[in-house]
Amino acid sequence: MCRIFGSFAVAATGPELATVSARQRHGGPDERGVLAGRGWSLGCDRLAVTDPTGGSQPFRLPTAPGVTAVLNGEIYNHHELRRHLTARGHHFPDACDGSLLPALYAEYGAAFANHLDGMFAIAVVDLRAPLPQLVLAVDEMGMKPLHYHQGPDGAVRFASEIPALLAFDGVPADPREQTLDTVLATKTPFGTETALRGIRNLPPGATAVARGTEGLRVLRRPPRQAAPAPATGVLDTLRREVHRLADADAPICAITSGGLDSGLVTALAAEHTAPLHTFHLGYRGRWPDAEHTHAKAVARRARTVHHQVDVDPAEFASLLTRTIRHLGQPNADPITLSTYALFRAVRGAGFTVALTGDGADELFGGYDRVRAALAAPEGTDWTAAYVDALGAAPRLMREWLYTPDYRAFIAEHGSAADRITAELRASRADRVSTLTGFETRWRLPAYHLRRVDHLSMASAVEARMPFCQPAVTAVARGLPAEQRHGKRALYEAGRDLLPQAVLNRPKQPFTLPLAAMLVPGGPLFEPVRELLTPSRLMRTGQLRPERVQALLARHAERPSHQDALTLWALAVHELWTEVIQGLRVSVGWAA
Repeated sequence: MCRIFGSFAVAATGPELATVSARQRHGGPDERGVLAGRGWSLGCDRLAVTDPTGGSQPFRLPTAPGVTAVLNGEIYNHHELRRHLTARGHHFPDACDGSLLPALYAEYGAAFANHLDGMFAIAVVDLRAPLPQLVLAVDEMGMKPLHYHQGPDGAVRFASEIPALLAFDGVPADPREQTLDTVLATKTPFGTETALRGIRNLPPGATAVARGTEGLRVLRRPPRQAAPAPATGVLDTLRREVHRLADADAPICAITSGGLDSGLVTALAAEHTAPLHTFHLGYRGRWPDAEHTHAKAVARRARTVHHQVDVDPAEFASLLTRTIRHLGQPNADPITLSTYALFRAVRGAGFTVALTGDGADELFGGYDRVRAALAAPEGTDWTAAYVDALGAAPRLMREWLYTPDYRAFIAEHGSAADRITAELRASRADRVSTLTGFETRWRLPAYHLRRVDHLSMASAVEARMPFCQPAVTAVARGLPAEQRHGKRALYEAGRDLLPQAVLNRPKQPFTLPLAAMLVPGGPLFEPVRELLTPSRLMRTGQLRPERVQALLARHAERPSHQDALTLWALAVHELWTEVIQGLRVSVGWAA
């Protein structure tokens, strides 16, 4: 697991590359490696997990001359691939998973990623042909992000994190005008566009190729075909993947929220790893919706060594700034604070690898908005309510908060919510496939996987997600439609593994009690009020300050989850805007 960066069809100086590296070194503190040539560079900040004594990057092999590669992630089938490549005459200096990449590329060219099972973002420079070539590839689910900027002259610059990418000369830090509406409508940007003009994400399952100064050509690799599978196949498949991902050359633990998804991962990991350490996050004081009793019940049933991490809410203001810096984009879900604090505690306890339950809700139809959409009668328009549920503020609230000029701008250019609605209505698939397809293809990578990657690596922790493994996603997609409603297949899988109290409890997201904390005297009220002062809001001309103040006063008098979430999203966007401005002049920051 590492942070990678590089450039192609453009020169990059040593000091420039050092600054890029410094801005994401928190994710790869063990070793820094950079190689550069005429018109190209590749770099890596390494978090040593697989074969820690080997695996120095960038990777080169005598049997693959002219090919250089860097890897962020894990290749879980590297033993099988190494045997195959050894039989074809390649030799490897160590047992690191990424060491085989130059050989794999030499054998298969840009199609090399079709042979990989894992989570990865990879960059390869091929200097063998008269016209040099850059190849970028990310895994099928988008677990490992790769951000890039392409100049008008064909120059390509890329990095694992946006703040690092902004350290390259020629990469601007210009917020897109639509970003405020996107934050309120979908909480964070979906798809390949980011909150910054000219910076894009490589989409899940994509391979991008640049030759000479032609610029990147992005292609989606064919998805793995899902075969029909009975519900009983879910547990066996998940067990196999959890056990496989629990093998690591570094200390490993599990994140246990107290819910079904992380509980299943915990119970199955405990079969393989003994003693398994588990971590659960809570907050000092008495707050609603605490889950620590459920997490402890899962831990007792699985016989793990359980760690209850209690964060002081007084720390949230500083945590908010740190999470926004690490994410590089606004994310309006307060779960970001919890995620950052949890992985910081995991690393502080000496663990480098953590198993999580992310991805289950998207694959198995677990969200309330999905259930409501599936329950809507045939012939009714379920899309509007579903899309509103994705956001931090419903459409009418957004339009009420905007200035007339900004409302007209969004009407002319379109909202992210409008694009999602149009895509859902245009789908010819059944409703279950339409919803799970959107959730896994667009929301999961942008909303969950990017957050987990950036905020775990902020503390140099590798998060592994068994539900996102190709074998599990294939089984989920092959289930009958009724087994993908409300995670029925997962409840059946957990029947003999989890306490009844966990199986029977209502679904609850892993987050913090925002409405209760964002009241006068609460730990979040003053930080949010300070970020939403009229003088700050008037600078962009997008919001009506008097209406934001009215919303804040209404929530202070009659707290509600919806008002709290809208206020939080506005504050996150404002702070992100200030952080981005700071990146124009700063070199780095403390994690």
